Amino acid sequence: MPRYEYRCRDCEHTFELNRPMADSGAPAPCPFGHTDTVKLLSTISVVGAAAGGGGAPRPAAPPPAMGGGCCGGACH
Repeated sequence: MPRYEYRCRDCEHTFELNRPMADSGAPAPCPFGHTDTVKLLSTISVVGAAAGGGGAPRPAAPPPAMGGGCCGGACH
């Protein structure tokens, strides 16, 4: 279940709630009883190793060079 972060505009308290994605926009009362809250935008951090030894993913290889002319040099 996703975790969403909220901030209370009355007391400036920041808090988190686990709730279904369908309820992400529903009002989230502050744990101290205030109702004027706003959902914060969060960034996602994914940590793990890629297949083949980890590190940053490799960029895709460029397409092979073709001979000049039309259709990649196949015209006679």
